[in-house]
Amino acid sequence: MFYVNARAFIERQRNNSTEIIIQTRNKKNEQALELPGGRLELFEPILEGLRREVYEETGLIVVEVEGSQKYIDTRGINPEFEVECVEPYCVYQTIKGPVDSVGMYFICKAEGNPLAAGDETKDIRWETIDEIYKLMLEDPRQFSDVDRAGIMYYLKHRFGMLFGETRSLYIEDSP
Repeated sequence: MFYVNARAFIERQRNNSTEIIIQTRNKKNEQALELPGGRLELFEPILEGLRREVYEETGLIVVEVEGSQKYIDTRGINPEFEVECVEPYCVYQTIKGPVDSVGMYFICKAEGNPLAAGDETKDIRWETIDEIYKLMLEDPRQFSDVDRAGIMYYLKHRFGMLFGETRSLYIEDSP
């Protein structure tokens, strides 16, 4: 199995603090905190899949995706082979585990009120960045295996929140 996913950091500002949407995955044998998003359908455009997944899981409508103004596609050049390019916030790849997947995280704004429960999700809610950081420090394993690294990346690179030593490999200034 190989999956391609689109996942969302849905942000809002409230009381001088950044909040993001988190939810609990509600699948048989899987109860973990996670970000909205999921698997793209075969040949589904990335941003369309992102919007679909967010809506299905949260009821929110994505109205802005950071970096989407750089979107390029090749529709109309060769109707038999079309490609799109878009700038995600960050990208992940599983490097060990039961499912091989690659995915893109996007920073988004959305409208509407979160559902009480969505497509295999429940407890959809806004949490402050400080609360997310606290939850990660208390027990990072309460977050989904896929989102754990993405959340750590987001907290570190968007807000300067650091974690203990990890076995991460950072390649800086490579050609």
